[in-house]
Amino acid sequence: MQSNTISQVPANLALLRLPQVKAQTGLSRSELYRRIAIGSFPAPIKIGTRASAWSSVEIEGWIAERVAQRDAKTLS
Repeated sequence: MQSNTISQVPANLALLRLPQVKAQTGLSRSELYRRIAIGSFPAPIKIGTRASAWSSVEIEGWIAERVAQRDAKTLS
């Protein structure tokens, strides 16, 4: 059963810890969690009892959406 789930994982998937997410997005910790709370940023994945990480694919997608929104505004 799990092999089906594993086969759907993108090959370039990595788990990013908070400092990496902050560096990639330019957002502070409090701003990240505020956006997670309102549903405008990907939620972290629990990787341990006191550890969380984010999907690199989801973070890259979030960044790409910001670029697309900017580009759409410049075209209109």
